[in-house]
Amino acid sequence: MPIPGAVILPHPPVILPAVGCGREREIRATAAACRAAAKQAAAWAPEALVIASPHTVLYSDYFHISPGQGASGGMSAFGAPQVRLEAAYDTKLRQELIRQAEAAGIRAGTLGERDPALDHGTLLPLFFLREAGVDCPILRVGLSGFSPLEHYRLGRCIARAADVLGRRVVFVASGDLSHKLKDDGPYGYAPEGPAFDRQVTQAMAEGNFLQFLTIDPGLCGRAAECGLRSFQMMAGALDGLAVSPTLLSYEGTFGVGYGVASFAVTGTDESRRFEERCEALERDRLAERRAAEDPWVRLARLSLETYVKTGKPLECLPDGLPEGMTGQAAGAFVSLHVNGQLRGCIGTTGPTTESVAWEIVQNAVSACSRDPRFPPVTVQELDRLEYSVDVLEGPESIASPEQLDVKRYGVIVSCGGRRGLLLPDLEGVDTVEQQIAIARQKGGIRPGERYALERFEVVRHV
Repeated sequence: MPIPGAVILPHPPVILPAVGCGREREIRATAAACRAAAKQAAAWAPEALVIASPHTVLYSDYFHISPGQGASGGMSAFGAPQVRLEAAYDTKLRQELIRQAEAAGIRAGTLGERDPALDHGTLLPLFFLREAGVDCPILRVGLSGFSPLEHYRLGRCIARAADVLGRRVVFVASGDLSHKLKDDGPYGYAPEGPAFDRQVTQAMAEGNFLQFLTIDPGLCGRAAECGLRSFQMMAGALDGLAVSPTLLSYEGTFGVGYGVASFAVTGTDESRRFEERCEALERDRLAERRAAEDPWVRLARLSLETYVKTGKPLECLPDGLPEGMTGQAAGAFVSLHVNGQLRGCIGTTGPTTESVAWEIVQNAVSACSRDPRFPPVTVQELDRLEYSVDVLEGPESIASPEQLDVKRYGVIVSCGGRRGLLLPDLEGVDTVEQQIAIARQKGGIRPGERYALERFEVVRHV
């Protein structure tokens, strides 16, 4: 069988004695599990390893596959320059994977590499695998901003490429879990952190790959997870295969979740093809969300879809809108998401039209076509878009950051004629310092420049 098994391995640099300087003993169970998983991988006698890493080149709309004959890397960034590894790349497997991805309509290839060095998401699993005697060529694959299903489909392409070449390939899914397990962890504590880790480790223990594909994107964002897309790609590589799952360990000692698991292939199983079930569940979820949209969100959708389909803006408002939309003026932001990822966000800090309704109409068009961070929304994306509309209350000047609350207040940072705004209660923005720094950056306000602060509240419609 081309893929005899797969392993999930975390990548905490502190696990290496040269980096940890004694602290590695605090996650000795993780180290022991990594060695057990590597020993299992060695027993499968791989001719190549495919390593999916969150820390190699990552693009929103492209899967990067490392080019060249091979690469090296080390732990200098973590205070251990003496620790280094080299790896040869399986060039034939890479060529066949790119061919399979192209045939499947998946954007993947070797373009855009800025730093060829092996990243720590690749190095840490390799250290344990080398220690276990695995010294075959590798294929290093990056993640993307694509959907869970697209990662799953690329995994299937990896399996097909291995099959075409008759290559025994072990899939290595590199990834940590939540980074929000403790107040003194790297990103502090959020209740979603432990909740995410419970769901994912249960899926590891049960071999429930559908759970990897359908976990709530909002939960993932608030948990600050790292490895889920690696696991989704691994699930695709094991599409249609029966597996014997083993959760070898789980620890969250440093406020980051480290899970280690192995999946030995035991045969074929047609019931373990998850693409159609995942698509059906996603359609149901989007339909349920759309049915619950309020008039503010429905108007944003109508405006955007009219513009994308016809190239022309909405010319008149629909009947029956609430007085709060037509009888008052205010600034409003329209935000778009696909698969939990931002797809566009444009708004106005104060009223520029006669009513909130027309503000929404105008900014929905801008969000889909004028956000410089993204290409214009296409007709093919319309059914997958999720909307939120924030109606802003008037801003008030404040004297210090102590008067801010990232959950309750948005912030406007001003310096001369430059202004940067950030909405409240955004995923990944957990501190006032982060909030101000991002708003400053958006306004082109350099560190060290004096600035004024304003805060505002919003009414969020989803």
